[in-house]
Amino acid sequence: MVDSLKKPGFEELRPGVKAPARETILTPRFYTTDFDEMARMDVSVNEDELRAILEEFRVDYNRNHFIRNEDFDQSWDSINGDTRKLFVEFLERSCTAEFSGFLLYKEMGRRLKHTSPLVAECFTLMSRDEARHAGFLNKALSDFNLSLDLGFLTKSRSYTFFKPKFIFYATYLSEKIGYWRYILIYQHLSAHPEDRIYPIFKFFENWCQDENRHGDFFDAIMKAQPNILNDWKARLWSRFFLLSVFATMYLNDIQRADFYKSLGLDARDYDIRVIQKTNETAGRVFPLVLNVDHPDFFRLLDDSTVHNSKLAAIATSGAPKLLQFFQKLPHIAGIAGNLLRLYLMKPIDTAHLEGSVR
Repeated sequence: MVDSLKKPGFEELRPGVKAPARETILTPRFYTTDFDEMARMDVSVNEDELRAILEEFRVDYNRNHFIRNEDFDQSWDSINGDTRKLFVEFLERSCTAEFSGFLLYKEMGRRLKHTSPLVAECFTLMSRDEARHAGFLNKALSDFNLSLDLGFLTKSRSYTFFKPKFIFYATYLSEKIGYWRYILIYQHLSAHPEDRIYPIFKFFENWCQDENRHGDFFDAIMKAQPNILNDWKARLWSRFFLLSVFATMYLNDIQRADFYKSLGLDARDYDIRVIQKTNETAGRVFPLVLNVDHPDFFRLLDDSTVHNSKLAAIATSGAPKLLQFFQKLPHIAGIAGNLLRLYLMKPIDTAHLEGSVR
């Protein structure tokens, strides 16, 4: 078997251990926060809901779910060429994102143990879930003769500092968009099992319920801190984080459209559905959401993907770095201009929605 079939074009730290993907603005990020500020949070306003969520975490519905079965006991050399490369990238990105959540939640659980034991236990149990997800994905990578050194990843990645309220915005959306991504893939492959190229997708139905419960926890935390949702700044930040999450996913997925094609999905149609569903879900807690049905919304995102593909081509052109810098400028400006127009697009006020905290 030729090496290009086993490990197509991946740099390795050592044999069988994949070097982490280069960090860019679109790669999964690792976060840290002001743990002292978080320790001072008063969640008594919404304590009953948080205790109900904690009980769900304690039940641990997926305790026995992430166990590999006989479906994995075969060669995966049939997944080859570009599809293999894109699939490995999908597993790596997913594993990195889950591991990032594990590190953040574990540290929060540790830091809040004495000041807010209710919240601390929720974080600790969510870190348990994220560890399972990351481990399951890393084991899947081994079917392609690769793995990630998660210890190395912990030490080598840069960490982005967000204040607690921004952590809540970002992680809430990350968990909820993760739910919709997983459930829509699961539903599609249940209807079209011939497109299920690898058995990990059979696990997505239960898996996405972990994401949903985690999102519900951050929903409850934000409702316990009304100042996070009630002022004019919350309206601006809601728009910012919604747009950041949606644009990042869209640019990444359109760039990897062939991966979704291998699953029988059109990447653009899939992303539109994920964005619409996540936007609708966010309306239950955020004071406003984006007008994703505006005729210019996806047109501007599509134009950004064209600029993004040209940026990727320039980066791999082999041209001198200085020349690349000047070649990239108009495309960076094009994406920035599109994102600004999207941000300034009139949003949809959700104050009328039942269950909103205003």
